[in-house]
Amino acid sequence: MAQAIPKGGPERETFQKFFECYLVKQDQLLQELISASKSHHPNPNNNRATTTESNTESSMTESTQLRSLIDRVIEHYENYYRAKSRWAKEDVLAMLSPSWRSTLEDAFLWIGGWRPSMAFHLLYSKSGLQFEAIFDELIRGLSTGDLADLSPSQLNRVDELQRTTIRNEKDVTEKMAKVQETVADTSMVELSHAVSDMRRGGDSEVEEERVESALGPKEEGLEEVLHSADDLRLRTLKSVVEILTPTQAVHYLIAAAELHLRFHEWGKKKDAKIHDYHRHDPSPSEQDPPRH
Repeated sequence: MAQAIPKGGPERETFQKFFECYLVKQDQLLQELISASKSHHPNPNNNRATTTESNTESSMTESTQLRSLIDRVIEHYENYYRAKSRWAKEDVLAMLSPSWRSTLEDAFLWIGGWRPSMAFHLLYSKSGLQFEAIFDELIRGLSTGDLADLSPSQLNRVDELQRTTIRNEKDVTEKMAKVQETVADTSMVELSHAVSDMRRGGDSEVEEERVESALGPKEEGLEEVLHSADDLRLRTLKSVVEILTPTQAVHYLIAAAELHLRFHEWGKKKDAKIHDYHRHDPSPSEQDPPRH
């Protein structure tokens, strides 16, 4: 049975520290990705129709180097979800309503994280931006190697993956809805009435035991749904990366990290401003009386 740990408890604090370290490492990897994107780029004098043996060998060497970096970035994501899964067994509610994220991020959460289908919106957005930036080069038949250079085959695979992901996302959403609906099932309605009677009799100890017994299975259901959601998130990310060339994957992972880190920063700044406003905002009793 899942036992709830009080909000603000040691487990929550420990994961918050883990998350802060995760962000630091993600930023370090982001800098490596940016450096790699600048160091590894196609020769602008080559087009899709011509290639030489030396170019092929150079490309293979660069590809190996990029794949090594990409693997480390993916491993970083895998480590995050492994850690999250472990902590969810102790306090799934904290994972679904993370205090270490900003209220801005909370507003866009889907079952404790990012919506898997966003991976495709990110890909198309970055691809479109890069396409606009080097449109003239593409017209001349030059290969840019980045996300503006997606092939028809890649686009078809992305489209197929997106359709599958949306179906899976819908399934997980429906599972979550079923778990949430159990809050109003017969056992909970009966328990809420019984506990109200017990409170009038002053029997709070028995009340707590019954509540924990009733909520335990529901928290287990939430943990199962969270695991499914996180699994879909990670599978989607890895599947998109597998479709891309190493150079394209680097650009995609840069966009993903930049969006995550900057969105987190913006949310924290907004929360700080709101907190500062309320801290300095005078209470109603301190304000001037209304004028008639």
